[in-house]
Amino acid sequence: MIEAAEPTMGRIVLAATPLGNMEDATPRLVHLLKTADIVAAEDTRRLRRLASGLGLTIGGKVLSYHDANERERAVELVDAALAGAVIAVVTDAGMPSVSDPGYRVVAEAVLRGVPVTAAPGPSAVLMALAVSGLPVDRFCFEGFLPRKAGERSARIADLVGEPRTMVFFEAPHRLEVMLQALVAGLGAERQGAVCRELTKTYEEVKRGSLAELALWAADGVRGECTVVVTGASLEERRLARGLILPADWVAEVRRLEGTGQDRKAAIADVAREAGIGRREVYDAVVQAKSTQP
Repeated sequence: MIEAAEPTMGRIVLAATPLGNMEDATPRLVHLLKTADIVAAEDTRRLRRLASGLGLTIGGKVLSYHDANERERAVELVDAALAGAVIAVVTDAGMPSVSDPGYRVVAEAVLRGVPVTAAPGPSAVLMALAVSGLPVDRFCFEGFLPRKAGERSARIADLVGEPRTMVFFEAPHRLEVMLQALVAGLGAERQGAVCRELTKTYEEVKRGSLAELALWAADGVRGECTVVVTGASLEERRLARGLILPADWVAEVRRLEGTGQDRKAAIADVAREAGIGRREVYDAVVQAKSTQP
């Protein structure tokens, strides 16, 4: 008796789609849309328009994969990959899983030993950083800020001392409110850039202080927006941590020692956060000890 061969395991492929300009579609994306057994799309109608714009016919089964069904669909897609299917995951624009559906299917695939790869391509985050004119040697992606005012303010407060350039997504009808919240939390003079309609006909990059950008947005903005904001300066980081005076350095060293950290490491941490030399912190600690009654 000849036993049936075990099916070859398939894979999950996260495929980046154009932000707007069809010419940014990679040959690999085109090949995947033609040959994948299943194409899981955030919006199946937009997928069909993409295929039409690229002049191709989707070869496999098309399934919806969005916020509302992501958890259940992830299991289904990984089941199919385990049975040998090649699954292409696409979102409306850019790279799946970056503030878009995709994370859950990757997590499920990793948990169950299914190979995961990506077909890289357009990214609003990277493009906005590149054209912003702001420092990009270090950056962090913050996605969408919370819609509720209190939660939004709390999130921004956590970023006051962030030294890296920050990237946010925002809907055009909420852009002014978001920028005003950044002004209130980070300061009117903090520099930023609003990148809208990237790669499209009416692409625009507006650069300036947060106050200037908020004033500009008050007239109304159309199109998808990516906001880039410079990180905190050394002085802003000191203010954010309250590490301005020698007494502040001493207090922070003592706090860290109270958590079990040894003095040498505590001094090094405080010096780094305050942007000063370790010797200055050490001297402040010694001085404070010598003046104690």
